[in-house]
Amino acid sequence: MVKEPRRYPWSTRTAWDLTETPWAQQLARLRTAGAQLWDLTASNPTHCGFRYETASILAPLSDPGALSYNPDPRGLRAARGAVCRYYRDHGALVEPEQIFLTTSTSEAYSFLFRLLCDPGDEVLIGQPGYPLFDFLARLDDVGLVPYELFYDHGWHLDLESLRRRVTSRTRAIMIIHPNNPTGNFTRRGEREAIEALCREQGLALIVDEVFLDYGLDQRGESFATGSHTVPTFVLSGLSKVAALPQMKAAWIACFAEGEAIERLEVISDTFLSLSAPIQCALPVWLSERATLQGQIMERLQANLVSLDAILLQQKLVSRLTVEAGWYAVLRVPGLQPQEDTALDLLLERAVVVHPGGFFGFSGQGWLVVSLLTPLEEFRVGVEEIVRRFQ
Repeated sequence: MVKEPRRYPWSTRTAWDLTETPWAQQLARLRTAGAQLWDLTASNPTHCGFRYETASILAPLSDPGALSYNPDPRGLRAARGAVCRYYRDHGALVEPEQIFLTTSTSEAYSFLFRLLCDPGDEVLIGQPGYPLFDFLARLDDVGLVPYELFYDHGWHLDLESLRRRVTSRTRAIMIIHPNNPTGNFTRRGEREAIEALCREQGLALIVDEVFLDYGLDQRGESFATGSHTVPTFVLSGLSKVAALPQMKAAWIACFAEGEAIERLEVISDTFLSLSAPIQCALPVWLSERATLQGQIMERLQANLVSLDAILLQQKLVSRLTVEAGWYAVLRVPGLQPQEDTALDLLLERAVVVHPGGFFGFSGQGWLVVSLLTPLEEFRVGVEEIVRRFQ
């Protein structure tokens, strides 16, 4: 008698559909074959031709203080003090006791989901938005419920859509400020309306500010500033602030009452995940962030100028207003599903773009391109997109 193969108890929370789309399959095939591609999805600054000063970045990792193990659930005080100075540069007074260091904003989200939610509870998040959050929430048995951002000469919050999404299971509202990939800041009036809704419904506020320093035509105001009438947790990290994604350091700035801090301290103490060398080096990296930020801002501005110059020569492709961040959203003729458009651009023009559906854009005719792409590659890629629709 043939025995049935044993069924292993994998969790349902990781039962993702990992089937690659035709676009992803073709992109992998072309990259494996070494094809020349115009990649307008570049988001890793360490691979985009910026000048990294090896000595100044790596030398702080040799701090002798890293040889001593001094566990602190919030992180080393010197590192937290450096984060406070970062916020001071943004006009916010934050104390070291309010800072919790984590290895990434992904880990910070996980800590906050565990702090705020029981299995099956919900967190509201704006859409369009970055798809990584779906995976993070599911791993912590939390449901993400989208609320709408709409475009009308700029991006805006649909407050009524947000209000309608609140249920008895809602525990928090998430804001990406500026949003990724739409690049819009949350306006002060919108912040006040969201905070009022949180007070009314007893909700916490989670604010992701990783792109805050990359305002293209204005300086963004951090949610760490001003009064905090509801529990507010502001997230950021070295990945974008210092363009050092490989160094794995982020933080939560907490504006909440004592019990929330005490509970978060226990969560953080359970993991103690951030390494001592990274914490010792963090003050130096933050103090020198302007060097790489300057290079990146120059690239973003130059690519935006190039994009606009190319788009002025035709009428079928346009871009939406972008206030900050590393991406631009293009509007193209919606003659077919977005992924089919991206696939045609890949196979016919060797251009790699994100279909808008990847970020939750509804309907057809949305493409997302990275302004971080090296200048010549970006110019050629955009020209090929325009030619595709002539």
